[in-house]
Order: sequence, then structure tokens, then C-alpha cells
Amino acid sequence: MSPIGENHIAILGCRTNINYDEISFAYTTSSGPGGQNVNKVSTRATLNFNVKTSLSLSTDQKIRVLSKLRTRINAEGVMRVVSSKHRTQIANRRAAIERFSELLATALVVQKKRKPTNVPNSVKRKRLDDKAHRAKVKQNRRSVSRGD
Repeated sequence: MSPIGENHIAILGCRTNINYDEISFAYTTSSGPGGQNVNKVSTRATLNFNVKTSLSLSTDQKIRVLSKLRTRINAEGVMRVVSSKHRTQIANRRAAIERFSELLATALVVQKKRKPTNVPNSVKRKRLDDKAHRAKVKQNRRSVSRGD
């Protein structure tokens, strides 16, 4: 299923939709090999999304995104996703949207709190029995001194 809808981007796994009005694109020329196409055509797509002013995200979601994706977000709260792996602007735009959707989906997942558990008594007993057995084996390896 594609995350791209008619007027929103669906963030899979967390039931959140981002409106297209909240994202913007900038297009520049790509770097690297490609001949005249690279030099003439602006195919590299940069998706910009302001996390701090977003109306689609709740306050808790904004805090989670800002903390988990802090390396991708600048001081103004703008998240940037760049794609230049395809030869066309449309393909790079689509790739940037899909990557954006994946990043938000991973950032918005709430980790379950781990419940600390105790070691069962049977496991403790088995460890002590194994330890006693190893001690006995090592004791039997010692040479027996004769008192002639």
C-alpha cells in the first residue's frame, strides 16, 4: 500500500496522516555522473516539513519526532528528506515522500515498557547444581597422594 493519498500522506502503523499543505518541495540539480541531464534538469527533490508548526501531529508526537529524528531536523524545526537516486523529478519526489513516511512511522512507534522479571527458582537451582557438579569433576581430577 502506498503512503501517498489524494491530499495527505498516510503514516503507516500509527494512524496518522500528514496534509500536503504542510510539506514543501525544492528542486535542484543532482550531483554525480549523468551527462547533460544532470547539468540541465533539476531532478533532485528535497522535502521540507516543519514539525513544530504541524497541525497533523499531536504535542506528544511532535516531541517524539523531535527527539528521535533530531539529526534530520534543524533549529527551526524543519525536517529535510532528500532524494536524488532517480533520473526524473517525479520519481525523486515520490521516493522522498516514501522515505519521509518511513522515518515518521519509525519515530512515532511507542516502545513498550519492559517489565522486570525475577529469575525462576528452578533456574537458580539448576545453576547451583551445575556449579557443584563442575567442582566435583575438578576435585576428581586431582592426583591422589598415597601415604605409604
